[in-house]
Amino acid sequence: MLSLKKNIPLFIKTLLIIGFGYFFWLMLKITLEYVPLKTDVSFLMIKQTEVEERPEYLWFFYTHVYTSIFVLLTGFLAIIRKDFGLKNFHRNAGKIYIFLILILAAPSGIYMGVFANGGFLAKSSFVILGCLWWFATFKAYQLARKRKFREHKQWMWRSFALTISALTLRIWKVIIVYLFHPNPMDVYEIIAWLGWVPNIILTEYLITKKQI
Repeated sequence: MLSLKKNIPLFIKTLLIIGFGYFFWLMLKITLEYVPLKTDVSFLMIKQTEVEERPEYLWFFYTHVYTSIFVLLTGFLAIIRKDFGLKNFHRNAGKIYIFLILILAAPSGIYMGVFANGGFLAKSSFVILGCLWWFATFKAYQLARKRKFREHKQWMWRSFALTISALTLRIWKVIIVYLFHPNPMDVYEIIAWLGWVPNIILTEYLITKKQI
């Protein structure tokens, strides 16, 4: 499973934990806007066509939103487990993480990607993201079953890099809107790719350098 390298300074680890905690809290606030099953708030306000014309859309949406918050949490807790004396936590966290992605979060995300805002570029990016997310997680699961834990760890990092696209996408959105004030639909096309492509490139670099 995932873990932070022991040679990373405590100060950097602390900043990473605080940073993730802050952005996780923001994601949790967004998620709670849809509790109970509201259809007239936040993101759904611009998806009323799908809400009215595709009854299944809401169920895929709620499935994705409600499960993804737990995917983020279990994935991050698995990373910091050793730093907080949770060495035996990773197996149960990993099972929850993998189950939620393979059965619920990734399939619902792929479906939502088909109806994403921003035209073909944004739609294709979200669909590709969902497929890669599912595949990386499934590959990690397969390798764990075969007890190939080194390769398992690498694929779990790839999976988590795609998981946190939920955070990085929103960070890029704030930066781009603040600096360039583009058309809203152009923003979707840009952040759809920026949300996950840099993540996976950085992860591949760290894997190559044996930093994770």
